[in-house]
Amino acid sequence: MSPFELVFAMFGLLLGLALAEVLGGFSRALKLKRGARPVRVGWLTPLLGLVVMLDLTTFWLLAFDARTQIGANYITLICVLATVGVYYLAATLIFPDAPEDWPDFDEWYDKQNRLVIGGLFAANVASTTGSMVLDAMHPLREVAETVGNGWFVLVYVLSGFGVLALLIALLLVTGRRANVAMLAGVCALLLVSGAVEPWV
Repeated sequence: MSPFELVFAMFGLLLGLALAEVLGGFSRALKLKRGARPVRVGWLTPLLGLVVMLDLTTFWLLAFDARTQIGANYITLICVLATVGVYYLAATLIFPDAPEDWPDFDEWYDKQNRLVIGGLFAANVASTTGSMVLDAMHPLREVAETVGNGWFVLVYVLSGFGVLALLIALLLVTGRRANVAMLAGVCALLLVSGAVEPWV
């Protein structure tokens, strides 16, 4: 078993559980929407769920890209547990546990969004810091090739900074329309960074 396989066994399980938590929330919301007491789901909570799923997928891909750099030691496992644990906790807060008690999901979003978005911001900063530490400790030979793909690298880096900037803005802005626009912007930037990642 390679060091990455050992670490991946741990965080793959937690990431899978986090994705299942978000998808389960979507499922419960759809069931209630068509139930006897329909609820108003709105745009905010589903967009936040989509942001978390896209961000989890990006993290999973970043971890796979760093597979040759990741060592199997206690510090690595603790760092991975902390980062992925934050993702999991954020995923559990997106949808209410008892959605029938929340006739308007926008009210739930207003109460929980800063915890979820703050968690995403912390996890993104941790994964970026982790990538930089791994690159410093175990540089890849492909760095010279990466520089040749300048436009893709630029788009990738700018979209990453754009995601972080929008997450900070989401922590500060209270208007629901502004939140919808910024959540959609985060989704778009995550999709762009995922699309250009193979060429970076």
